[in-house]
Amino acid sequence: MLLSHTGRLWMVVFPLLAPLDAAAQHRAENVAVQMRHVDFHVDSSIVLRISYLRGELQPTSERPPYFDDKHSFVLAIDTARIAITPRDLGDLLDRYTFAYPGSPLHNLRVTVEKGQLKQQGTMRGISFTILGDLTLTPEGELRLHPTSIKAVGIGVGGLMKFFGLRLDKLVKLKGARGVRIEKDDFFLSPAALLPSPSVKGRLAGVEVTDSQIVQVFQPDSGHSVKPLVVPDPKVENYMFYKGGVLRFGKLTMNNADLVIKDAEPQDPFDFFLDQYNAQLVAGYSKNTPDHGLIVVMQDFKRTPPLPAKAESGKPHRKHSRA
Repeated sequence: MLLSHTGRLWMVVFPLLAPLDAAAQHRAENVAVQMRHVDFHVDSSIVLRISYLRGELQPTSERPPYFDDKHSFVLAIDTARIAITPRDLGDLLDRYTFAYPGSPLHNLRVTVEKGQLKQQGTMRGISFTILGDLTLTPEGELRLHPTSIKAVGIGVGGLMKFFGLRLDKLVKLKGARGVRIEKDDFFLSPAALLPSPSVKGRLAGVEVTDSQIVQVFQPDSGHSVKPLVVPDPKVENYMFYKGGVLRFGKLTMNNADLVIKDAEPQDPFDFFLDQYNAQLVAGYSKNTPDHGLIVVMQDFKRTPPLPAKAESGKPHRKHSRA
């Protein structure tokens, strides 16, 4: 059949607030979501590598989730396995977490050295290096406990201890989001580190390798919700939205049944929500017999940019046959 794309379609992954009251008469329904093998871009270079995610979009008002408004919903994670490279974690901290006016920390870089996290940067213009162990707290935070602290290449941990100085006294994080310091330990809340849309979920495990930091999310109860049954059982890399009402561009989808799958499944689905329209135009879509919609998107890294007029917000139409 013939299908045309209009308006903006904004798909959100990854990126965590309070659950909605199911009894509220005027509150929009949650939308179930499932993702597999998705490289979700926070920006053009920072990527969250989602092996699997099961959760839901929770509206933040009486209006249903609107993909064009990243404040209209929260991504509530039930179960997930999400990885980030040390380099991307450093960029995330530098560009977003500590990018507020008056921040004492700049030029942050993160690497892994013999199983420990190595954080480098400048504090009030002075270069520093912190080497520490990354562990998980019972509250679901990541704890970075320094085993070595250097300033301008000189070890200062012992000197700080001698003078009774601690990092929480030297580094004030009044504007930082998702991070705090207690004594000499950094505590990170992974969901809160991300820019909008908001994400929430219980971090239950962390794995550190030389190439990535893997975060495992599980519910408090220990009982995960059942996986969704994807309309196309052969699809490997996808995002699937089911139930409730979804809005995107000028369109509204009741009893949502939307699959966004990878046009090049030999590698993970490379998705950048800021450039979703270009990816959409580079692909095609079709209806299913039960009125669902399957969108086949090209990877972001393989997608040509849209013409200036299309980027400026004018509808860009593409027809395809199902």
